[in-house]
Amino acid sequence: MRLLHRNIDKKLSGSVSLIAEEAEDMWHAYNLISVGDRLRSTTIRRVVNETAGGLTTTNRVHTTLTIVVKSLDFDTQASVLRVKGTNVEENAYVKMGAYHTIDLELNRKFEITKLEWDSVALQRIDESCDPSQNADLAAVVMQEGLAHVCLILSSMTIVKSKIEVNIPRKRRNLCANHDKGVEKFFESIFKAIVAHVNFDIVKACILASPGFLKDQFFAYMMEYATKNLNAYKVLVDNKQKFILIHSASGFKHSLKEIFDDPTLLPRLTDTKAMGEMKALDQFYQMLKTEPMRAFYGSKHVEMANEADAIDVLLISDSLFRSKELSERKRYVSIVDKVRENNGQVRIFSSLHVSGERKL
Repeated sequence: MRLLHRNIDKKLSGSVSLIAEEAEDMWHAYNLISVGDRLRSTTIRRVVNETAGGLTTTNRVHTTLTIVVKSLDFDTQASVLRVKGTNVEENAYVKMGAYHTIDLELNRKFEITKLEWDSVALQRIDESCDPSQNADLAAVVMQEGLAHVCLILSSMTIVKSKIEVNIPRKRRNLCANHDKGVEKFFESIFKAIVAHVNFDIVKACILASPGFLKDQFFAYMMEYATKNLNAYKVLVDNKQKFILIHSASGFKHSLKEIFDDPTLLPRLTDTKAMGEMKALDQFYQMLKTEPMRAFYGSKHVEMANEADAIDVLLISDSLFRSKELSERKRYVSIVDKVRENNGQVRIFSSLHVSGERKL
């Protein structure tokens, strides 16, 4: 995310102009924009013109609108954010009060105006505009014929490629078709890794599967990359970044099981994902061994907060997207008080591996 302009007064009202540069930035925008805010951006409007003879023509025109947000819809697969609202500024093509939907796109400027910017929203702006907050972990979970290539970003887990290949069963004296199917499957995974994993940023790439499939793929990948060194030297140079680990299946939800593996921790200590998973595991452990020190649920957490007894607060970002302003302020006040008392706050993304686990 690129910050272009920030004009927030002492009462925390004002506007911020941003440009979403990556897919994850749309998720940050989704969390920043709330019902009742003003959003200003360029958009396309279908305009119907009527001639003197009664004929009508339809044109699509580019214009800049300012709307009061009524609802938001985020498509996680396409990383598209659709914001619906009513026009509140004079426009040659759209009447005052008319409904319009703005589709926020990458590399397009947009401006958010709020009556009050809370501390959680301001922190999200700082984090999303920090160039160091990028995808530092990739994962490929696979089983025979099925694989998911994922990027585990600082706020969400994105499936960049789903690979499905029909592999014939291995039969006595008829292994050729099975071997060809496996090779085609491995080739598809190989191409997906090359296309979607940036090893200049990624600190580790997990290969996970039941049995020895991950080992077979890793051997195939290194052999193929070595034979075609000019094209795939980056894979050979980053061989040490690949981590082979067991998983129950090739589905995305196997990532939860993978991050529970204690052998993974030493290799991923520098990644944000592992830090959050570790904090969640510590909470579960405390819940088992010292239940009087671990609290969950809004009522009990608020009681602990009133007593200034919170050392670490784990909270989901979905709570800050409530349509009720009073609800949002309620959770923001908890976060602010914990920080005032020098407590640690971890805001889990509902689209991240850690945030998908239930407390």
